[in-house]
Amino acid sequence: MIETEHSLKDLILTAIKSEIDSNNVYSTLANRIQNGLMKDKFHFLAAEETKHKEYLESIFKKNYPKESLVIPKVSIVPLPEITVPIDEDVPLSTILVQAMNAEQAAHDFYSMLSKRFKDIETSQMLQYFADMELGHYRILQTEKESIERFEQADVYWEMVHAGP
Repeated sequence: MIETEHSLKDLILTAIKSEIDSNNVYSTLANRIQNGLMKDKFHFLAAEETKHKEYLESIFKKNYPKESLVIPKVSIVPLPEITVPIDEDVPLSTILVQAMNAEQAAHDFYSMLSKRFKDIETSQMLQYFADMELGHYRILQTEKESIERFEQADVYWEMVHAGP
């Protein structure tokens, strides 16, 4: 199990990497979206990930004051990846499903990580992060459902307006 299989240091570094990656995805989506309200939501999510990263960095510095913070290139914990394709023909709802999966996994990860800390303040903050990730999930779910309605309305059916 991830709980005992990896060191606390490696788990913190993985969490930082995950927050950086998520920030990049949400920032990229915000820059691609034309809808102002949705753009704002992606900017909000990107900012949330930055705040999480900063807090995690402070945990790392507190627990490992003499060590350099080196972000791993590859996550030691298999978390779902979000792929923002260059091809803009990929439906946004597909990307949002990936993001929802990543937010659910982040919730599970932070819940587990919170149990690894004896320091009650850090433990509670990480559990709060887990709850926030579920909030992010719900934001993405709402946007996905809305977008799916637009994607379905954009389907062209040949002869749909042909008369008898």
